[in-house]
Amino acid sequence: MKTFITDDFLLYNDTAKELYHGTAKDLPIIDYHNHLNQHEILADKNFTNLSEIWLGADHYKWRAMRANGVEESFITGDKSDYEKFLEWSKTVPKTFGNPLYHWTHLELKHYFGIEELLNEKSAPAIWEEANKKLSAKEMSIRSLLIKDQVEFLGTTDDPTDDLASHQALHDESFEITVSPSFRPDKGLNLERKEFIGWLEKLGKVTNSSIETYNQFLDALASRVEYFDEHGCRASDHGIDVMFFEAATKEAASTIFEKRLNGESLSSKEIEQYKTFTMLALAELYAEKGWAMQLHFSALRNNNTRMFNILGPDAGFDSIGNVLLANKVSNFLDALESENKLPKTILYSLNANDNNVLASMAGNYQSSEIAGKVQFGTAWWFNDTIDGMEEQMKMLANIGLISNFVGMLTDSRSFLSFPRHEYFRRILCNLLGTWVEERKVPKDMVLLEQYVCDICYENSKRYFGL
Repeated sequence: MKTFITDDFLLYNDTAKELYHGTAKDLPIIDYHNHLNQHEILADKNFTNLSEIWLGADHYKWRAMRANGVEESFITGDKSDYEKFLEWSKTVPKTFGNPLYHWTHLELKHYFGIEELLNEKSAPAIWEEANKKLSAKEMSIRSLLIKDQVEFLGTTDDPTDDLASHQALHDESFEITVSPSFRPDKGLNLERKEFIGWLEKLGKVTNSSIETYNQFLDALASRVEYFDEHGCRASDHGIDVMFFEAATKEAASTIFEKRLNGESLSSKEIEQYKTFTMLALAELYAEKGWAMQLHFSALRNNNTRMFNILGPDAGFDSIGNVLLANKVSNFLDALESENKLPKTILYSLNANDNNVLASMAGNYQSSEIAGKVQFGTAWWFNDTIDGMEEQMKMLANIGLISNFVGMLTDSRSFLSFPRHEYFRRILCNLLGTWVEERKVPKDMVLLEQYVCDICYENSKRYFGL
């Protein structure tokens, strides 16, 4: 059976169709937050088969397969790539209502020209056809990125990373800007057992002996400088539970030294350390003109048994529900009070926080850049038709959707860029629906400007590209 992904997929009125086909469809892509492997981009890798490129690191698909009763050996275990693909093909028809169903068929059509629905019966032929095409030069990673009209990629990188692949891509004058993003979570989570080992790595890359808190801050500052020299435009922070407990530098120093000495820390001390350190980092970001991305409310590694087997990012995370309004406000206000608040993007995995973050962003705007503090796009479990529509409606209700910096993939897959198409279709349909309902005028010049800005121009301005 042929795919249901037609030219007018998700476009339910004439205005939506005109906006998508006339404006959104061919805009370049700025993917400012993802988890793509920069070393594979440098190597310009060709994937050997559809399972490798599709299932190798995609915990979205892993979760769906587990929910369908697939044994773990066919997901992350030792079964062959073909056997894993067959189990995925059996799962796909069960995913109605899940964006995976749409993403799967968008990707088959976009990259391979395959318009058959994926299921157990069609799987062998699709496997053969896709794998044959994957071996071609035009299916190498860089070729795929160029095909997708990607202009900018913001990868996610630890402060201890050497950024050698980023430098090499720059030296080669690769036509797509691949930029590191500064992700210092391991330096903030001093209560975790891996903190001391990470600190040693930080000392090595900065050629320093980190025995005091001042030396630690100096090392972080040197890595911010290093990342900035390598084209960094943003930081990224996974803050599962927001913190704010005011502290002096002396107090943070004492807490840091206690941790180095193996002494136990109270929850208040941990929060004080995180607060002072995060404020210090944010001030550095402001100096560099970076955007600070704050991701809230993930409840990670829920399944201890599977975490012990597979480690993190394996599909055992879910949505947290800790209140964050007061502490986010206190954190942003502490920076704003000193006129040191960087550009900031606020995301929450819990959609119940949408109105909180959309309204919070409005407290800290500035004439220096339209939409300085952003209510970020629907993230992770919210990356659905309903989730994206609700996020944009909430932003429009409370703030200015016209200044929204739009979509990102947040993905580890090089086949994930049709998610931008998905978002653009949803956006155009939302605007078209407002026109049909006579909520906004059918001013095509103005509507096209909205689409162009949200899908491309706003992020280009925001990240200084």
